Amino acid sequence: MTLKTSLRETFFRIWYWYVNKVDRNARILFMNFGYHDKNRHIVMEAQNECDRYSIQLYHHLVDAVNMQGKDIVEIGCGRGGGLSYIASNFSPATAIGIDLNNRAVRFCNRHYKMDGLSFLQGDAQALQLENDSCDIVINVESSHRYPNMVAFLNEVFRILRPGGYFLFTDFRYDSEMDEIRKDLEESGFTLVKENNINQEVTAALALDDTRRRKLIKDLAPRFLHNLALNFAGAMGSETYNNFASGKYIYFSYIFKKQL
Repeated sequence: MTLKTSLRETFFRIWYWYVNKVDRNARILFMNFGYHDKNRHIVMEAQNECDRYSIQLYHHLVDAVNMQGKDIVEIGCGRGGGLSYIASNFSPATAIGIDLNNRAVRFCNRHYKMDGLSFLQGDAQALQLENDSCDIVINVESSHRYPNMVAFLNEVFRILRPGGYFLFTDFRYDSEMDEIRKDLEESGFTLVKENNINQEVTAALALDDTRRRKLIKDLAPRFLHNLALNFAGAMGSETYNNFASGKYIYFSYIFKKQL
């Protein structure tokens, strides 16, 4: 892990812990930067409109793969909003969310009540799941916090059934892209689709800026506002500027484990 990656991981871990501690009214169900394609409008229920841009990132990732009747696992499920949305709208047989943070897992199991949907505490690099136990693995904006990317990819390959899909989206510094591409190429998966989605992520952050700022004002003490604004990718923050300039590369992949 590089120094830049280590500092970024520490920063995100602190804020993630804080959100799980203070958001007792479930105002934050998604913690990704979002996605907006100006050429596509997704119809969703009114209750989901406040999280439109974060939901659209999940749509971008999962819409190309048939999930009906499948056993799916989201690694790094956070506060469960994405997996709950998929379970409600894409008709999988089962949906398991796994997160390292016990507080987040407890929140998810209290907050979401749906047949076939469950949440477990676990380490992305040492999953307590059987070999060949699921059809689809999802990983959304989580892997940048993993100390050992190769171990994570090995675990994904192990738990996927032959013919299964790995749906993966996240970001890295531009200087880290060669390393992650090498790891992905050596993972054993077959690449189905690759996208650079910086433009769509930056557009989502701009459109969602007012809501994100209000949440921070309401939930965070003033001395944490700058940290929180950067975590949220608020316009003018270092995070937002890194996406806009291309210093951060936000990518999405679809991989398949061949039969």
